[in-house]
Amino acid sequence: MKLGFLTVCLGSMPLREKAEFAAKTGFKALEVAAWPKLNDRDYSSADIDAANLTQQEADEIREYMSGLGLEISSLAYYDNNLHPDKERREYIHNHLRKVIDAAAMLNVEMAGTFAGRNFKADYDQNLEEFAEVFGKHIEYAKSKNVKIIIENCHMPNWHGDGKPGTISHTPEQFRNMFAKANSDFFGLNFDPSHFVPQYIDYSRALNEFMGKTFHFHAKDCEILPEKLYEKGANLRGYWRYRMPGLGQIDWKEIIAQLKKAGYDGVISIEHEDMLYEGNVEKVKEGLKIGFDYLNRLTLTF
Repeated sequence: MKLGFLTVCLGSMPLREKAEFAAKTGFKALEVAAWPKLNDRDYSSADIDAANLTQQEADEIREYMSGLGLEISSLAYYDNNLHPDKERREYIHNHLRKVIDAAAMLNVEMAGTFAGRNFKADYDQNLEEFAEVFGKHIEYAKSKNVKIIIENCHMPNWHGDGKPGTISHTPEQFRNMFAKANSDFFGLNFDPSHFVPQYIDYSRALNEFMGKTFHFHAKDCEILPEKLYEKGANLRGYWRYRMPGLGQIDWKEIIAQLKKAGYDGVISIEHEDMLYEGNVEKVKEGLKIGFDYLNRLTLTF
């Protein structure tokens, strides 16, 4: 297993500079953000301009990554692939195809995204739309020898209706998703932190879907008892994300599970810890805390 991180946390810093920091800290991989250049999503960046990437540029990126002892574990573009607006949906799909193209040029094995949700339709209709949309996505990715991975974030209130923003955040939904899209080129970017506020057993979920876990996000989560008392179990407010080791996830158990299953992929820190945000140095401090903690565990178990 190798440790990496998702590059969005360092904002508009040039990719080469992010890579140099990663190598100096001890990371061996980067999960590189590939949102469109013009984009207003939080926790997003365009470290690779997938829409305009040339093979020459891809070769240059591969060369300096290799020189720093780094690999690119995945390209990241997490958006709503089931958006109800047809024009917006097509824009998202077009960019995802460009991200897949970029992954192929870079010899990167995976491209990450969300299933999303059509917030004007019920779950059953969403599932049917998912089957159609991702059937095409997977076939395209397969033609490029790239795997599509889905992160299991529930994206609370993403669409302003007080409901989860995706249809891929519970074990039941995973089963339905893989029943509709059963392919060796389709799996999970498994993130245990998103199960904590849903009170779902993340260890049991990892055990059930280990065979579909192609990539792994390392992010912790902390339930805030006073907020939970005051607000109840609403979609937001009673929990916050933390760096690995600073929340409630049993990382010793997680690492042991991954090793027992023979997982040899990347454990990629997704930095969304608000206590280590605000400036570049705070973000780097958080990443170093996460690296040091996970590195000790991966060496121990």
